[in-house]
Amino acid sequence: MPVSGVPPAQYGYFGPEGTFTHQALLTLPAQPGEAVAYSTVGLALDAVRAGEVSAALVPIENSVEGGVTATLDNLTYGEPLVITREVLLPVQFTLVARPGTTLADIRAVLTHPHAAAQCRSWLATHLPAAAITEGGSTAAAAAEVADPQSRFDAAICARVAAELHHLAVLADGIADNAEAVTRFVLVSRPGPVGPPTGADKTTMVLFMREDHPGALLEILDQFASRGVNLCRIESRPTKKILGDYCFSVDAEGHIDDARLAEAMMGLHRVCSDVVFLGSYPRADQIEPTVRAGTSNDDFAGAAAWLQRLRNP
Repeated sequence: MPVSGVPPAQYGYFGPEGTFTHQALLTLPAQPGEAVAYSTVGLALDAVRAGEVSAALVPIENSVEGGVTATLDNLTYGEPLVITREVLLPVQFTLVARPGTTLADIRAVLTHPHAAAQCRSWLATHLPAAAITEGGSTAAAAAEVADPQSRFDAAICARVAAELHHLAVLADGIADNAEAVTRFVLVSRPGPVGPPTGADKTTMVLFMREDHPGALLEILDQFASRGVNLCRIESRPTKKILGDYCFSVDAEGHIDDARLAEAMMGLHRVCSDVVFLGSYPRADQIEPTVRAGTSNDDFAGAAAWLQRLRNP
């Protein structure tokens, strides 16, 4: 469907079926029609840009491995997209194999790179001789292992993928960090920003005007001086020259909050570019601590005071 048409009320997601992203998608309100799986994050986001789906759910951050670079980069460049909500999903991995396989039979394991990293200690302890191969997704790994002709003996995936492909569970909850959480974001084309809830997050990408001593400090000071706390900050190469970086950040608050709006105006003055990626409700519903002098009333009072000075 062309972008000029009315987009379908349908979700896309980083698939295939049976991934953690698919599991996270099932927590969202249902939309007409089946959700559409895409083989890469880039394809899922391009489908939103093209109007094939109204929104797409993709992973953006893991509490163990950090940011998902494919998502961060695809949101930074290309036709604008915005985040409208987030989903937090506890992530636990399962070792699965074809029925009849035992732990002693396993010589080759297939999984996603993040899953391999998060199960490294368990694998070293229980399968020290097994070769670990990293592939495109945990669900694809399960599908591959389900094939009787597969050269892989086992996969590390979500339990839902084991059920989907009728695989036997050899070990459950094998992640080294039992508290691991992956954060997913629902992305759509730009439109009116939803109203503030009091527990919001704003995502943006900041480009330095020039590289000089204190350049990052100038950026961070726009937040600190106005009482805005950052939930996440990551540097990403601009892909222009070696050593040239931009900064992807999540800030507490909403674009309609005076303290964050003032910070963004300051960023617009000191940065070469500010890519706004949306203000949306926090999944954990944690409200920020608003320091004295940084509430909406405080900013409004300061503006009124200045106006009285100008027009006594």
